Amino acid sequence: MSSKRFTQAASKVDRKTPYAMEAAVSLLKELPPAKFNEAVQLSVSLNIDPKKTDQILRGTVTLPHGTGKTRRVVVFCKGEQELQAKEAGADLVGGPELIQKIQDGWLDFDVAVATPDLMRDVSRLGKVLGPRGLMPSPKAGTVTDDVAKAVKEVKLGKVEFKMDKLSNIHFVIGRISFQPQQLLENGRAALDAIVRARPSSVKGRMITRLVLSSTMSPGIPLKTDGLEADMGQES
Repeated sequence: MSSKRFTQAASKVDRKTPYAMEAAVSLLKELPPAKFNEAVQLSVSLNIDPKKTDQILRGTVTLPHGTGKTRRVVVFCKGEQELQAKEAGADLVGGPELIQKIQDGWLDFDVAVATPDLMRDVSRLGKVLGPRGLMPSPKAGTVTDDVAKAVKEVKLGKVEFKMDKLSNIHFVIGRISFQPQQLLENGRAALDAIVRARPSSVKGRMITRLVLSSTMSPGIPLKTDGLEADMGQES
């Protein structure tokens, strides 16, 4: 976004007054657009100590309307499961040869799924996949014998989220081309999943700050009062 366009957009946002989600989505759609289909993101600040291992917040959620991005899925498996994964829509399937391809530098995918029997071999890719958030994980449902189900869920909009080292979560909930109701429903699903993933050791209000933005827009602050109770979790 040019400086002029950003300044124009920023003038429309009251940064001191939190907006209801519906109002924020409507405002975001009204801001001067960039020349591409921007991602729409929720930035969530949490009252969690990232140094405490019992307070790490992570989980998965299937967004009702997906993220607006076609996600490329690779599956580490063998035998009949290779066919099952391909039929479910996997972009690339294999065993040792796929592991070697990635070791040689190929990383043109967004999600990796693996069967438990191949995880010992896949673990050799830890230094490559781990820092990029691509390592298959039982908690994310990407280490499983039901590879067809895992692939279908990812293709339908299932995403993994995890708190970063600063106790924040940055959650893509769609594209600026989405209808307001689609962004609203995706946003609520994302927040509901975060609240439900609350570690039991966290006391008091967990979500301290919420901001809605697109790739090139200023941030729009959202109301947090009563949010956790509304999502079925007492704050």
